[in-house]
Amino acid sequence: MTAVSRVLNDIVSLRMSHCRAEQAAGAAQYHLAVQHYRACLEAAECRQDCQAVQFFALKLSGCYEQMGLPEKAAHFRALANVEDLPGLLG
Repeated sequence: MTAVSRVLNDIVSLRMSHCRAEQAAGAAQYHLAVQHYRACLEAAECRQDCQAVQFFALKLSGCYEQMGLPEKAAHFRALANVEDLPGLLG
């Protein structure tokens, strides 16, 4: 069973992956945060959860901005359709 399929089958695993991503981002370990956020994003896409896709895409965008990768950040911002969702992250 892959990490993504495990996350798909268990909301607790999705939450744990999200918590790991938040912890890594808070410690400026963006490569780890991206890994966990991508797993969350893939799970959200498979579950067809539009709000979760937007949320995790914005989180990925923020990580890529911090890593100095503006093109990737823009890609994930576009995936989230930020202009349609002011204030999604607070």
